Amino acid sequence: MALLLLAGVSYACVSHWMMLYHAAEPWAVVVLLGPLWLTALGLAGSRFGRWGLALAGLAGVAGFALVLLGEAGDPNRLYVLQHAGINALLCGWFGSTLRGDRLSLIGQFAQRVHPLSPAMRIYTAQVTRVWTLYFALMVVASIAVYASLSFAAWSVLANLLTPLLVAGLFVGEHLMRYRLHPEFERTRMIDAVRAFYGAPADPSARH
Repeated sequence: MALLLLAGVSYACVSHWMMLYHAAEPWAVVVLLGPLWLTALGLAGSRFGRWGLALAGLAGVAGFALVLLGEAGDPNRLYVLQHAGINALLCGWFGSTLRGDRLSLIGQFAQRVHPLSPAMRIYTAQVTRVWTLYFALMVVASIAVYASLSFAAWSVLANLLTPLLVAGLFVGEHLMRYRLHPEFERTRMIDAVRAFYGAPADPSARH
């Protein structure tokens, strides 16, 4: 958990620095747009299999080629596309699991840690709605700040405030969960991270 947090903070700070001082450098554009491509690869592969993974891969290679050739246009707009695009993809991913009687995305993660009771299914669906709304609002905020304020202000939102808001929402939900539902089986936050990446939970985490 500590290593993940350190890596996230480091990447956020480096991204902010590169956007302010090296925004037009092709190598910086490639590094900064990498997360969008990786997110698209993961979602395309999980939803559409090999064909989706292949198409997302080819699209990414073509996009990076345009960047290296200087044909991709204003790099600042590309950075906004990355930030808004990742949040839009995540909004669609989370929201798509809220249809009908399907198990919500947060419910799918939680089920990797322990069996879900009916109350847990309802609660995890509510949490999935909160995350869906957060990602949608972040898309709107990203575009609005870019359109109305300086690029430096947008960079603060994208690279510094966004990870802080995600961490705050994640930790806040974990702390509030057992106040709202003390009957729920308790787990550690690290198990939530493991569940997200598909790793098995540590049985000793339950108490």
